[in-house]
Amino acid sequence: MYPEQHFTDISADALVDRVTEKKEQGYRLVQICCTNVAEGFELLYTFEKDLTAECLRLTCPKDTEIQSVSGVFWPAFLYENEMKDLFGVKIKHIVLDYGGNFFRLTQKTPWNPQPAAEGEVE
Repeated sequence: MYPEQHFTDISADALVDRVTEKKEQGYRLVQICCTNVAEGFELLYTFEKDLTAECLRLTCPKDTEIQSVSGVFWPAFLYENEMKDLFGVKIKHIVLDYGGNFFRLTQKTPWNPQPAAEGEVE
């Protein structure tokens, strides 16, 4: 049996409140993922309860700073540090923030490469 999936688009300002609602309703955090889109980043927060997947989708410009949800779901710090390292997502107040050093990388934000600064060798 495949679970039902529901998607809800939210704003960065509503993120923590909506995640808190999911926790209070008895949902568990399944995953958080990120991808590049034309508008900047798309972050997908997936929750599960009774074989139903509820997904909160946040699309924001790349310079948007978002609030961590690790204060609500502590293990979220893993996903948030990963998004910070691999994409350069600006996340504030992560309960355990590795400061961009969660992974050992040869290139900063490899899944969201930045253009080389003038005089810098790629």
